Amino acid sequence: MLERLNQALEHLETRLDQDIDMAEVARIAAVSEYHFRRLFSALAGMPLPLYVRRRRMTLAGAEVLAGDRTLLDIAVRYGYGSGEAFARAFRSVHGIGPGAARRTGAVLTAQPRMSFRVIVEGSTGMRYRIVEKGPFRIVGRKATVPLVHDGLNTAATAHVESLDEQTVARMKLLAGLEPEGILSASVHLTDSREEGAEVDYWVGVATRPETNAGGLDTLDVPAGTWAVFDDHGPYPRALQQLWRDVFTQWFPSNPYTSRPGPELLRTRPVEAGMTTDSQLWIPVERGHRPGRR
Repeated sequence: MLERLNQALEHLETRLDQDIDMAEVARIAAVSEYHFRRLFSALAGMPLPLYVRRRRMTLAGAEVLAGDRTLLDIAVRYGYGSGEAFARAFRSVHGIGPGAARRTGAVLTAQPRMSFRVIVEGSTGMRYRIVEKGPFRIVGRKATVPLVHDGLNTAATAHVESLDEQTVARMKLLAGLEPEGILSASVHLTDSREEGAEVDYWVGVATRPETNAGGLDTLDVPAGTWAVFDDHGPYPRALQQLWRDVFTQWFPSNPYTSRPGPELLRTRPVEAGMTTDSQLWIPVERGHRPGRR
């Protein structure tokens, strides 16, 4: 799979000076466009549109300094309909406008080309199972929080602590489906997996689709396939490492791709650093067999 991802990035590289059909790029990688964007963000640490913009501005920066083309010609070459739009994009990457950069010979910021490879570090296996699950409803409370890769997510913790005993008791009475008990559900609002990207964060229970929420927030989840990962380790570090391993190791090595849907987490609350058991549910679908084209 990594070979196909690198072929897709090579194809993307040859089209930085023209419109890029991301569906075609994803087809080269032999995955859906949705999964390609999610996987790229997890592997690269930045959303795909940001990488494309940085690469375009890296090439544009070299042309700006070379002085062989007008700034408007360079803007049009890299897909910008006006000098103002090009200048904004240029400044967002380089911290200086193209005109000033050309006049002063400024030091610019380069985004290197990316390629992906597997690094084997140890022999720890990932315990998982595949579950076919019918439609269900998450009933609970929702908040929008930033994504945090390392350490406690204070916004998510504050949301959990804001739930009163009566609300938690109501949720427990409605619980009845796997994953059992109080759980969290994260719905990514963009393709980005970078630190600080916003997600809708639910704390609730899995119930039948027709369940009356009684004033609680609801999230209806369609039927589908889930990869379920069990984890045991210090909270939240072990769980955050598991999440990274799922996208950087498990997906590239298994015949599944991600699909739209919430990521579910069931864990026993503990103090930071204490060991606990957790279970992570990732929505997936059957993809191509690794190593085949």
